[in-house]
Amino acid sequence: MTQKNVFITGGSGGLGSAATEFLVDRGWRVFAADFDRDALRKMEGRENITPVFIDVMDRQSIEAACASVSEQVDGLDGVVNFAGILALGSMIEIDEATLRRVLEVNVLGTFRVNQVFFPLIQARLGKIINISSETGWQSGAPFNGAYAMSKHAIEAYSDSLRREMSLLGIHVVKIQPGPFKTEMVNSIESNFHKAIEDTGLFKDVLSRMKGLAVKESGKGHPPLELAAVIHRALTLSHPKAAYSVKPDPLRSLLEYLPTHWADVIFRKVLGG
Repeated sequence: MTQKNVFITGGSGGLGSAATEFLVDRGWRVFAADFDRDALRKMEGRENITPVFIDVMDRQSIEAACASVSEQVDGLDGVVNFAGILALGSMIEIDEATLRRVLEVNVLGTFRVNQVFFPLIQARLGKIINISSETGWQSGAPFNGAYAMSKHAIEAYSDSLRREMSLLGIHVVKIQPGPFKTEMVNSIESNFHKAIEDTGLFKDVLSRMKGLAVKESGKGHPPLELAAVIHRALTLSHPKAAYSVKPDPLRSLLEYLPTHWADVIFRKVLGG
């Protein structure tokens, strides 16, 4: 049987690392791509794992990674786009450079990788897996607007791409994780600390939110549960267009309320 090959961005840390390990254990060859050179070095010499440096903000870096992969395989059975970053802050105060970086990594990074690696995907009619978030289908929460913008964009991009690629026999799948235990979740405290330092309007609100968010971040689900869904999406002949994985029940409930009611709840909760 021909070995399956997959390219995973963010593949050496957090959810990407869990997916890498899960797929390797099931016989896949994983090109684990990441910006973290130290994490990549720890993967060197592992059977069926090929660490690849990549900066998803730099097309030349992506092209170099693709050239390296092309020298080793004739095609890919999947590309999984885990690379992403988080930033917190009010939409009226957030630094433009911070917002631009979130969109560059989370949205344009995914776009660039899929575009550059498309010939390898087409060679095997592989699958494109875009990591969205529960934030992608939920309405934007206060102080999470930058991340929400990026994931709403991933939703729209993935839908258009899926319908286009279906004409070529290629599946595009959105994965919408809820809270999982990752470095991104662990960085919430530092993100809140920066947001509190930067705001002149919402210091009290953000300070109250910080304690609640840090407490909730410890309740994230094990990353291997998400890795199993990634594996399913890659291996099924006809995967679903989207997989919602362990969404937060309370945040999800807000989406079923009239918008005015949800706004009132946010105002009551955050108003102290």
